[in-house]
Amino acid sequence: MSADRKLHAGINIGHSDPDAHREAEPVMFGFWIFLMSDLVLFALLLATYSAMSRHGIAGGPTPGDVADLRSAGVETALLLLSSFTFGLASLALKYRRDNRRMLGWLGVTALLGAAFLALEMRDFAMLAADGATPQRSGFLSAHFTLLGCHALHVAAGLGWMALLVVQLTTRGMDRGLRLRFMRLALFWHMLDIVWIAILTFVFLYGAIG
Repeated sequence: MSADRKLHAGINIGHSDPDAHREAEPVMFGFWIFLMSDLVLFALLLATYSAMSRHGIAGGPTPGDVADLRSAGVETALLLLSSFTFGLASLALKYRRDNRRMLGWLGVTALLGAAFLALEMRDFAMLAADGATPQRSGFLSAHFTLLGCHALHVAAGLGWMALLVVQLTTRGMDRGLRLRFMRLALFWHMLDIVWIAILTFVFLYGAIG
């Protein structure tokens, strides 16, 4: 298969920018390595949470006590919808070269991500108000660490998004910036995958445990 026919997950811009498509291969490979290392981090946090949810209760709240399925459902809808809108922004970037449409969908994505974070902070505040703080038990420490790490990643994604928008508005779209937007899209979609794992093990299993 020739170089200009290679497909790079999340890029696939060979038809519109063959040079950038070829240059993307080593960059995207390195970014996939970063994403996999990040997934290893979350896997370790999930494993720690699993152990602490059985052996680290210390007489405090149990997974069922802190599993708010209604809030988790709304947060899941917000995050999945934000991934969809980021996909629409990526389509505008890759196929239409339509910066206005791309910025519009990025704005919607940012609002959804910010709403997700606001709900998470509210959940943390409600737990703390009930005395369920990380210092209470090993389980609660693992709970706050896992969800807090994911929230920190979402906040980092929003900051990254804002920085790229500033660069776009000040200097215009160039090849390097275009590929940075594509890497951010992969990062954002990865957060969805991690959240589904959190939803399953923390909230769904917690509610029936």
